[in-house]
Amino acid sequence: MKTVIDRAEREAAALAAGGVDGMIVENFFDAPFTNGQVDPVVVSAMTVIVERLMGLVTVPIGVNVLRNDARSSLAIASCVGAKFIRVNVLTGVMATDQGIIEGCAHDLMRYRRELGSDVGILADVLVKHAQPIGRPSLSLTVRETLERGLADGVILSGAATGTPPSLEDLEMAQAVAGSKPVLIGSGATWENIPHLMKAADGAIVSSSLKRHGNINEPIDPIRVSQFVEAAQRATSTETNETAAMVNSRALDKVRS
Repeated sequence: MKTVIDRAEREAAALAAGGVDGMIVENFFDAPFTNGQVDPVVVSAMTVIVERLMGLVTVPIGVNVLRNDARSSLAIASCVGAKFIRVNVLTGVMATDQGIIEGCAHDLMRYRRELGSDVGILADVLVKHAQPIGRPSLSLTVRETLERGLADGVILSGAATGTPPSLEDLEMAQAVAGSKPVLIGSGATWENIPHLMKAADGAIVSSSLKRHGNINEPIDPIRVSQFVEAAQRATSTETNETAAMVNSRALDKVRS
């Protein structure tokens, strides 16, 4: 645990220094993942880590318990005061490398009400490393995730980690989402973010911020700064201050 906490603190400090608008803590290196509830030790460990990071940085922090343990994500976030969670499969049914994963909106939304929580819920739409059961259209899935699943925002990814969504898919999602935020969930780099941000409110990025772009390596502060500067330029033609506010609008729109 000391090794994990030390790395988490170093990487959170590097991200904050680079100017990110928020962070997500997830158990990415627990692969292979369960398709249901995680072991209690995972919840305990992530609670400790998130709480430590909240004392270290001032930006909003979110939680994602992989592969789809949304109740544990919500419990951790509610107890430590984190602002949002990411849910890989909130609605629909997906065939994944963990097996069949079914949407959890009914259970999760009632659990949030039971906890009296205001934690925001950002939901993946047709999540990466998975295929939908049936042939749902992207626009209908976005609409149902927001209107029937009651997500506070949606996330679009490419087919796998490191693969971006298409600009056309982002534009379609934004047209349906209206005032709700649409986030890029994978594949964003400092080179392609000016293109992708034409139709997104923000990006969740990890691989391209790591040393040499290798997901297994630590966060590279220089890459963080490069990415943030590129994202800011993409979202404003005026000043960096304006860009920073626009860049963070996705978090501001959650639960509004």
